[in-house]
Amino acid sequence: MPPDIPSGVSGIEGVNDVDGTLSIGELAALARTTVKTVRFYSDRGLLPEASRSGGGHRRYGPGAPERLRMIRSLRSLGVPVPEIGRILDRGDTLEAVVARRLADLGSELTALRWREAALRAVHDGDPEQLAERLELIGAVGVPPSTSALAHYWRRVLPVRLSARMRGAVTEAAVPEPSADPTPDQVFAFARLHALATAATDHCLVSHRPATTAHPDLLYGGLHEAYLLVVAALRAGRAPGPGEALDCYVAAHARDSGTRDSPAFRRALTVRLAAADHPVMARYWQLAAELTPRPTLGGADSWLREALATGVAAA
Repeated sequence: MPPDIPSGVSGIEGVNDVDGTLSIGELAALARTTVKTVRFYSDRGLLPEASRSGGGHRRYGPGAPERLRMIRSLRSLGVPVPEIGRILDRGDTLEAVVARRLADLGSELTALRWREAALRAVHDGDPEQLAERLELIGAVGVPPSTSALAHYWRRVLPVRLSARMRGAVTEAAVPEPSADPTPDQVFAFARLHALATAATDHCLVSHRPATTAHPDLLYGGLHEAYLLVVAALRAGRAPGPGEALDCYVAAHARDSGTRDSPAFRRALTVRLAAADHPVMARYWQLAAELTPRPTLGGADSWLREALATGVAAA
């Protein structure tokens, strides 16, 4: 008896004793499914026919039951029919398809979590602000895209900044949406998205950093200072003197074509205070609600306070 065909079924439901092929009904019975299901997968090329009977009926080889069981197992995991075909025809590995399905499922779950949190953000808010919240949150995709925030930074940063440095600053400045957000985080992201989208060119010019002759030198130095201050922020240390502040001041001094000195620190304190802008301050406030990591804005605030405190004590 051919493999996969139980004893006692020969001559029943169309099993052919001569070549061991199976009728569509016998294959369905062996796989504990319906003829309609077998026909569906057969029509899509997943179950090749071994031959046709004299009356034109489909016949399947002895390996068909095992192949059908594999198809049904993959479909139960949500693997799309085209991908199943690639597995069965050895054009793709089972491991690769399962890995892709896991990634797809993760994205689907993230979208569902964002949708649930968004609904709660609308539902739990002040009834008088329901329409406003709905409009804000409805303008953000699920899961949300950070493209509007990245575009905001591309317009804020100096035109002459290199692509490498521009990418590094943008990556650090744009908060990554949580995979499992709270309603407050959904609302914070929606407000941040609205702020970045509404920023006009005139507004951007008013809070863009001062023109610099060597933007890569300035931003490279600032980035180094921010990395140094992250440990202080995570430890909750109060702003004060140290390597991070010295690096921060040195970056500004190089950009100004001078050296670090008490007089330069006093002038820098005044200049940085005058450059403060409410839109940027609001950006960092909202960004801090979206990530547990210290933001660039938080690092900059810490360093400015350390600078101002040192100048006042001198």
